Amino acid sequence: MTPSAARRTALAAQGFADPRPTGVPTRRHLQRTIDRVQLLQLDSVNVAVRAHYMPLFSRLGPYPTTLVDDAAWSHSTRRPRTLVEFWAHEASLIPVEDWPLFRWRMDRYESRYANYLARVAPKSPGLVDDVLATVKELGPVSAGTLESTLGGAVPRAKGGWWNRSDIKHICEFLFATGQLTTATRVGFQRLYDLPERVLPASVLAAPRVPDDEAARALTLRAAVAHGVGTEKDLRDYYRLEPARSQQAVGELVEAGLLEPVSVPGWRHGAYRHVDARTPRRVEGRALLCPFDPLIWERDRAERLFGFRYRIEIYVPEAKRVYGYYVFPFLLDGELVARVDLKADRAGGVLRVQGAFLELGQDAGRVAGELGAELRVMAEWLGLSGVVVGERGDLAGALRRAV
Repeated sequence: MTPSAARRTALAAQGFADPRPTGVPTRRHLQRTIDRVQLLQLDSVNVAVRAHYMPLFSRLGPYPTTLVDDAAWSHSTRRPRTLVEFWAHEASLIPVEDWPLFRWRMDRYESRYANYLARVAPKSPGLVDDVLATVKELGPVSAGTLESTLGGAVPRAKGGWWNRSDIKHICEFLFATGQLTTATRVGFQRLYDLPERVLPASVLAAPRVPDDEAARALTLRAAVAHGVGTEKDLRDYYRLEPARSQQAVGELVEAGLLEPVSVPGWRHGAYRHVDARTPRRVEGRALLCPFDPLIWERDRAERLFGFRYRIEIYVPEAKRVYGYYVFPFLLDGELVARVDLKADRAGGVLRVQGAFLELGQDAGRVAGELGAELRVMAEWLGLSGVVVGERGDLAGALRRAV
């Protein structure tokens, strides 16, 4: 498989080979995108836009973000919940029906927290039961409210009052082990509730999926999202253990669902999903947030696009090369530029704090397309326009374009 074919296969698998909807995207478009990417990563950074909203914009164009909110954090007979939070790649929104595939991970978290629980138990006996009982009574409820209720000056439950940080850790333990889940969010604050009040009874009653079978199912979902990828690529999508991932890949090859391929320039062999398509061309443009599934595995992004990308949030400002929150720009199947973006909500504008052209790209063409996409993004975010700063070799051309 040529590198170009591998790149086009990956782009098609992620939904970038299809034109954007001509009208306002609907729940059907959301579901079609989720069927491709499989999950949306959550992240607390809100300098431009929350990470779970941006991949839909990248693929669909302007859409009402209530599509995601309703699918993940509300439920009605007419519009049932289709997404739920759990640890998948990182903290992620996954399809509700995939919840049973993570029982093995819940077991791992049970073991991981065992030492912590053993330390907490002597000083806070009954804390886990008190948290569950309080969520049952008050839920949906935030960790802060639980801390105020159980860790206040007056003990609420017979067990006594608790250390507030312990309460937060217990909430995370109960979430990670599937005893609590997220009912909704206010802003970005998670409100916990019991799974039986959030998930369909059919999901909760599903028989335990054997660990090996769950690994195969998740690996196959990763292969759908990749189109083509190395075993390590597929493993990383759901953060599987190496031995389990390697076994799952081998079994899927034997079952005829994955096809081994070689890609010149790739150090390791790859696997193509048998239904993956390879379009002759990929056209269109998209801004990609740092947590977009097309590029979140940085080595893979470099293999596919020759694009070295590292997030610099944790790098001291003086040592950053490109900026705090940098969006690669995809144009006609190539990553051609990157921009450091900030939504200045007080000023009502989308600020481009740095704009950088990739080697060998046409600055005029890229600036025109990038400027147009930035204007669309600004309008989607409810901002009045785009302001381009001075940093970067593309800044001047981009400023003229917008």
